[in-house]
Amino acid sequence: MLTLEEYEKLNPRCEIEHDGLRVVFAAPTTGTKWRVDTLFEKEPCTIQWIASFACGEVLVDVGANVGMYTIWAAKTRGAKVYAFEPEAQNYALLNRNIAMNALADQVKAYCLALSDVPGYSELHLSSMQMGGSCHSLGERVDFAHRPMKPVFSQGCIAARLDDLVSAGVVPPPDYIKIDVDGIEPKVVAGARRTIESRKVRSLLIETNQNLADHLQMVSELKSLGYRYDPAQVAAAERRSGAFKGVAEYVFRR
Repeated sequence: MLTLEEYEKLNPRCEIEHDGLRVVFAAPTTGTKWRVDTLFEKEPCTIQWIASFACGEVLVDVGANVGMYTIWAAKTRGAKVYAFEPEAQNYALLNRNIAMNALADQVKAYCLALSDVPGYSELHLSSMQMGGSCHSLGERVDFAHRPMKPVFSQGCIAARLDDLVSAGVVPPPDYIKIDVDGIEPKVVAGARRTIESRKVRSLLIETNQNLADHLQMVSELKSLGYRYDPAQVAAAERRSGAFKGVAEYVFRR
């Protein structure tokens, strides 16, 4: 039987060796350990995309969860990362991962949701587990825009990326990753000026090809001069299960 003090000192963690670097992730639950175990298999195109970054380039990670890709980009590529994660438990673990990897001067995390309308809102949670996902900002709908019954609804503050860049909170990014389980088009709408800027080299956006607003988002990005590789999208597309038809689109120009 562990004492409370002994339990608090356990601090379970997983380590990944990469090109002589040691990347550390806190893994206090089976769900967070799964995220480490599947880092290279869950979204291989995201890992490949990050591999193209140059040292010192700026990544905005929207929907950072516990920071798997935030930490990977900062630690392995030397990127400067601004990470946004509104869910309270994920945000706490995200900051722990930043601290454990000594990235406090390189990564800044904000407990904010990004969308098209700033202000106070609610985040409707699909679960209360660390590392959980498929939460919903504002509306009680799931990633496919179907009605959901949250297990809990926490208070949340939303912001527009354009406003954060204009205010100097976030520098104009070179890369933007958006994975927010359904409201990606709203995030893009709130970042329109930023995305139009020639500073942005590439976007990686999780896209649900079953949804009209997601397909419209793809069309709008094409009208701004962004292009994607259909073969890359096909390789990333989920072919079965609850997320059938969802894929990461890598946009470049």
